[in-house]
Amino acid sequence: MIGLGTIINTLAITAGGILGYLFGGLLSERHQDTLSKTCGVCVLFIGLGGALEKMLIIEGDAIHSGKSMLIVACLALGALIGELINIEGAFEAFGEWLKRKTGSAGDKKFVDGFVTASLTVCIGAMAIVGAIQDGILGDYSILATKSVLDLIIIMVMTCSFGKGCIFSAIPVACFQGGVTFLARLIRPIMTDAALSNLSLVGSILIFCVGLNLVWGKKISVGNLLPSIVIAVIIAFIPF
Repeated sequence: MIGLGTIINTLAITAGGILGYLFGGLLSERHQDTLSKTCGVCVLFIGLGGALEKMLIIEGDAIHSGKSMLIVACLALGALIGELINIEGAFEAFGEWLKRKTGSAGDKKFVDGFVTASLTVCIGAMAIVGAIQDGILGDYSILATKSVLDLIIIMVMTCSFGKGCIFSAIPVACFQGGVTFLARLIRPIMTDAALSNLSLVGSILIFCVGLNLVWGKKISVGNLLPSIVIAVIIAFIPF
């Protein structure tokens, strides 16, 4: 069944969020703060590991790093475009709308939880590659694996940020569902080089999400999302 992977992923995020919300209510504010920072450290290492995997090259006994200029170009241009469009503002506005509609006006963490969780589970090569594979072959194995990871991540995040994290299932359903629907059009664009660039820049954005979790919001990660598109475009520019 085409699209089953996104359905499974959406349900897994919802289930993880509900479990986290029920369990999080048993924790004190101090415990929630510690759990939030711990989750941030985990996200930092997930992003760092993904970025280093694409940057480091092993040649014999030596390790070299590369793609520094790619990172600078993608993030600089992406930040400029994102700030002009104000993608983060749109995320927050949607979060505020959800907050009102769900009767959560008194929940100060709702919007932060929604935005942070959404960015964490939407960014990355697994979401795009898995959705394309699901759309063309009906193979949802990658998204099934992602679902397990997302369930755990959202469960932990919801314990500290509250029920706003549960609604990250909405952008995941829209984004991955859209990629699945357009899979045959997108697949030729997703070359090995494009996927490598996407994974590198996406991992850096995930690292930025981790920074915000540990030290409070320092970076508008939503406004850096165009960097991923630029990373794919650069893969087709001959140097």
